[in-house]
Amino acid sequence: MTSINVGERLKELRKRNGISQRELSRRAGVPNSAISVIENNKVSPSVDSLTRVLNGFPMTIIEFFSDNKNLEKNFYYKKDELVEMSDGSMSFRMIGADRKDRKIRFLHEHYPSGGDTGENLITHNGEEVGVVVRGRMELTIGERVQILETGDGFYIDARIPHRFRNIDTEECEVVTAATPPNF
Repeated sequence: MTSINVGERLKELRKRNGISQRELSRRAGVPNSAISVIENNKVSPSVDSLTRVLNGFPMTIIEFFSDNKNLEKNFYYKKDELVEMSDGSMSFRMIGADRKDRKIRFLHEHYPSGGDTGENLITHNGEEVGVVVRGRMELTIGERVQILETGDGFYIDARIPHRFRNIDTEECEVVTAATPPNF
């Protein structure tokens, strides 16, 4: 698996783009202190928080965690070739992150006990579908809350605010796909 130091990568991107922490915070609509603590690895940002910060470039979270290698099109991906997107506790491993022509986002997700996508519900254009491979997951879609167990699945209009949360004492494993492929 590819592992990236989030703070160092953010700082390198900001400097490469010639913008200050203050300018990035203005563009992303987050406090300047948020950029500083991420860059200094004092916090591990949630996927939602990092996505907001990356909107200041603009850059998707998938691009952020990719190695930016110009590889031939892969058809097969070994587990150590999957791009790891992690907030330090949860793990999202993406298949095909190197494909610039991809029309779908496919993730293998691991949520520790109590792990969730954040207090702010997620929205994005497109559709999202998934299945719980192991464990139990609380899925909030708008005002509706449903507990999904191993083998249960979902198919949602991703424009409706939603949230994933592991309510169990064991790790929860989920496989999801979404269109369009942006995070």
